[in-house]
This record gives sequence, C-alpha cells and structure tokens, in this order.
Amino acid sequence: MKDSATLVGQSTELLDAIERASLAAALNRSVLVIGERGTGKEMVAERLHRLSPRWEEPFIAMNCAAMSENLIDAELFGYEAGAFTGATSARRGRFEEADGGTLFLDEVGTLSSAAQERLLRVVEYGELTRLGANRPLTVDVRIVGATNEDLPALVEKGRFRADLLDRLSFEVITLPPLRARSDDIMELANHFARRMSVELGWPDFPGFSREVRQQLRAYAWPGNVRELKNVVERALYRWGDPATPVDALQFDPFDSPWRPKRSIVMAGVEAAKAPPAAPAVAAIAAAEERAAVSDLRAAVAEYERDILVRTLESCRYNQRAAAEALAVTYDQLRHCLRRHGLHRAAAAS
Repeated sequence: MKDSATLVGQSTELLDAIERASLAAALNRSVLVIGERGTGKEMVAERLHRLSPRWEEPFIAMNCAAMSENLIDAELFGYEAGAFTGATSARRGRFEEADGGTLFLDEVGTLSSAAQERLLRVVEYGELTRLGANRPLTVDVRIVGATNEDLPALVEKGRFRADLLDRLSFEVITLPPLRARSDDIMELANHFARRMSVELGWPDFPGFSREVRQQLRAYAWPGNVRELKNVVERALYRWGDPATPVDALQFDPFDSPWRPKRSIVMAGVEAAKAPPAAPAVAAIAAAEERAAVSDLRAAVAEYERDILVRTLESCRYNQRAAAEALAVTYDQLRHCLRRHGLHRAAAAS
C-alpha cells in the first residue's frame, strides 16, 4: 500500500516495529515483513530500502499471489526471444531490474514449490538464468519478503521450503494490527480526513462527532489501516457538509437490504467444500451410471473428475481459486488435473 500515512502513529507497538526495520536497513541481509492485510508491509519494505546503502538504486515490487505459476519464472528471471510462444523479444526479469537495489516479494508464501526452488538458488548464489538462455547471469539484489501467512507452519505442512525460509529470515519484522494500536486510531482517522477534505475542496476538516469517534475506537478493523482509510474517506464524501462534524459512518459498503444473498460462483465453491450431500450423491450416481461399472475405484475417480470440472467452472477456471475452494495446494490441484486429463482444458480456458 503506497501511502505515507501507513506509518502514522505513536503507539509503542508500531514504533518498536519501525525501529527494528531501521536497524536492519543498514545490513545487506534478507528481511521478512509479517502482518495482516492492510498493516503497511510494503511501506516498511520501502523504509528498509530508503534507509539502506542501496537507497539510490531501484526498489522493485512484485505481488507473487497475482502471478500464475506459468508467469512466475518469466516475471522473476526474464526470458530470451523465442523462449515460448509470444516471446518475440528478450525481456529482463524483476531480479535484473532490481540489480544493485531491493526486490520486494509480496505474498511470498504463495509461491509454488518449483518457484521456491529457483528462488533459493538466486538467494544463495546470486545467479539466475533467463528462460530460453544457456548462460547464467549474476545479480546483486537484496530481498525483502512479505506475507500474512505463518511461514514456519507452512514449512511443517510441507508447503514452504525450510532452507528458503532460513535464508529469507535473517530478520523478521512483525507488524501489529490496528486493533492493537488503539491509541493510533484517531490520529490516523484525522490524518486521512484532513487529506480527504483537501481533495473535496473543503476549507477545513470539521471533525468527527462524539458518537463517530466512539465507533471508530470500538471497531475491530479486520482490514487494518487500509480499511480505516476507506471508511473515513467514504464518510466525508457522503457527508458532504464541510461546516458540521461528520456524524455518519458505514463500515461495510456492501451493507444493503437489497444485497444479493447468494452468488452463483460462491454456491459452486460451497458445494465443492461441503461434505457429500444430496447434489454430491447425485453426482456419484450419475458417474456410476455413465461408467456402467461396479468398480468402486472407477466410480470414485469419475466423481472426483466431476467435482474438479464443476469447481473449475464455478471459479471461472481460475486454478488458484479452485485449489482454495477444494482445500488443496495449487500443486496438488495441478496433479489431479493431469491425472484426469483436464490440465490442457484448464490451461486453455
């Protein structure tokens, strides 16, 4: 979240995290920034860069969760012309772009096992090879990773490499959620409100009513600073009166008596997550009828294939969303798709 106000506040919890980041900035070591969504992980990563000896060099950010497994290699390591269909010219990856500076890998916990293995080599040896190239390139990059996941727990589950975690976690900075920074809530709210007043062309910020201040302090803020910013800015623009204190808030912008109760997509996701009930039993029966066999393994395999097809359709063939809906890892989903001959259809969609 590129917003200088992310680090506004004087609470002990926040200042401790900022001080730790400032101390780590001078060292050429990898750092992990841990925190819930909206706590300002990217701002801390930028602070680490700006206070480091690399401050004049590039700061490159990449959201790992936004990249499919097929794109991760191309984005991180780059590629040569002709490396794959559509690669008409060579392109540098994020590591080369960040050479001499800092590479910020947001949501690093979402990387696939294969991507983790390739990242480990770059972290350990400072070498990478572009897709379609034969010779390695040397890069000098400081890595700052960020996640809202419990990475040691992922290591125990086999979803994150222990050796990669060791190399990324020279220092770990854990950011406090906003609910643990109660003294900062009004300071942040007033800061966002003053900025929004300027954007709306108001001569001054008229303040919040007593009731609104109480509501702001009492709310749990699951979305942290990012959510607070949205709530405050929405309140001012809807209030529309620069002469009187803001006296109305809406924490949930989707709250409406006409809000759809159930979506087609979520209905499919819930069906995939739910234990076998009437629709699932019907699917089993249909699978058995189509297979025309009494073999239990064949019936189970057909049922599994039906569930995969229906979940992919309900998730609009977003394989990461489908994996989450089925409570399996992305790699496990890919294995299932290949086993049932669905991987080409899924990739084409």
